[in-house]
Formats: sequence, C-alpha cells, structure tokens
Amino acid sequence: MKKTDKIFIAGHRGLVGSAILRALQQAGYSNLLYRTHADLDLMNAEATHAFFAKEKPQYVFLAAAKVGGIHANNTRRGEFIYHNLAIQLNVIEAARRVGTERLLFLGSSCIYPRHCLQPMREEYLLTGPLEQTNEPYAIAKIAGIKLCEAYNSQYGTNFASVMPTNLYGPYDNFDLESSHVLPALLRKVHEAKLTQSKNIMVWGSGTPLREFLHVDDMAAACLFVIQKADFKDMVNIGSGQEVTIRQLAELICEVVGYQGDIVYDTSKPDGTPRKLLDASRLTQLGWKARISLKEGLQQTYQWFVQNESLTAETSVA
Repeated sequence: MKKTDKIFIAGHRGLVGSAILRALQQAGYSNLLYRTHADLDLMNAEATHAFFAKEKPQYVFLAAAKVGGIHANNTRRGEFIYHNLAIQLNVIEAARRVGTERLLFLGSSCIYPRHCLQPMREEYLLTGPLEQTNEPYAIAKIAGIKLCEAYNSQYGTNFASVMPTNLYGPYDNFDLESSHVLPALLRKVHEAKLTQSKNIMVWGSGTPLREFLHVDDMAAACLFVIQKADFKDMVNIGSGQEVTIRQLAELICEVVGYQGDIVYDTSKPDGTPRKLLDASRLTQLGWKARISLKEGLQQTYQWFVQNESLTAETSVA
C-alpha cells in the first residue's frame, strides 16, 4: 500500500473508522477518501455504486456499521441485521465491480457461538448457537465474512476479514441506552462522581469475563493486515488479556476517582459468560497489542471529559 494510493475509510466517524483514519494520517498516507453519512448513505445501493464508480478506491476499510450494547442489540433486532447487511452488500459488491485491490472487512467477536471453546479460534465459527441477545448483528457480520470468502473464490478478489475483541477508546458511543459495557460504565461512574451519588448500578452479576482492546491498537492491526497482500482469510484481533465485569467496574472507578459503592443488578442479563479470542494467528503474522487496559482507560477517560459534547449515541458509524 503506497502512501499515494487511494484509500476509502467507510465509517470514518465511528470508533474504529476514526482510529484507522488517524493511523493512516499519522503514517503519511495522503490520498484518503471518507464521507459522512449525510454525504453518502452506504445503505443506498445506487449512491454507493455511483461513489465507487467515480472514485475507484484501491483500498477499502469497511468499518461502517450499526453498533450497540446488549440492550440496543436485543430491542432493535431488525435494525441491526438490516442496516449491517445493507451496508456490507453494497460496499463489498461496489468494491468488486471497480476492481478494488484490497478490502478489509471489520467483523466482531460476537460471531462465535455463545458457549464457544475458550479462547476462541477462527475455526470455531459456525460450530454452535449464537448468543441470543445479539444474534441478528452476529448473523450480519458472519454474512460479511462469507461474502468476502465467496467473492475471493468466484471472482478472485483480495478481501480479508478481521474479528476484533471488545473495543474502546476515543469516539466510542457513550450513550447509556445503546453503548457497550466499558463506555457505559465509564460514563455512569463519571456522572456518579459529579453528582456525588453513593452507589452505581451495574447490569448482571459482574462475573462474565471480557477481553478489551484499545482502538488505536485495533487500527494498527488493521493497517498491518491490509498490507499482507497474500492473506485472504479471517483473523482475530485481541489483547490476550481478560477481566471480569466486576474487575472492570472497579478499575474504572479507580481511574475516574469515584469512591462510591458498586451494586450489581442480577435481574439484568449477563450476556455471553466468557469471550476471549485466540489471536495466535495474528501473532504468528507478526503483530501484537501494546496498550494496557489501565493505560487505555486513562487515555479514554481524559478524551471523554474533554469531548462530552461528542458522546451522544452513534446510529450508523
């Protein structure tokens, strides 16, 4: 990937897309394409194909997606499967038609079965039932992976898929109704500190295990993978470290400086009991995460405090 190659970042204002854009800019890539949702609706097939026909990007990062936490995934199931399928079908087909040299599809660790063997290896895909609360989103992402595989097989395209673990960092969705657990907890703890609340409420038992990766590490991994021109498979991207939700909540309280109690609402769902990715395939290719969870939380909280006006819910990233 040359510094002057035309590169399209789909979803450049979202958590992952904005990190990829920053990484490309910092690395000196100068011919970058990106559009806001208002300028280009990727759910609109005609508009998407017209954009690709005009611009003919050589490289594509497909990071645009409808995203959210347990509550949003479980209550807006139709939106999550339709929006994501539409975006993926339009962008991947448009890239094929114009002869894009390389496309990187961003998936999710939720593609793996609810009771998957741990840590989760790439070959465990489709070996068991999915987690019910986010099944529509997961099915859409699985379809994106299989679309890339099918196009590589039939049309000779050079498309790859990356499966990140739980991500966090600047430009995350901090809306309490639709965000993932880490940004939701960070905002909740921050507001409890400001209002001097005696306690905060956390969904579930606090026992599920989760792995977290700072989005700047994720972006670095994406740039690494897209330049592995002979790699057309799917690959996990993770930190290799996991914590319980209880440990996460306690660490966030420490970073924010909140002294109150943590109360666990066991009437709320826990979601998948454990989610740890096996990232050995990526490690063997030559990449490894660098940012620790505590360091990443400190950076994220500093960004959140400085940018509270930007932390409203993101619908299509």
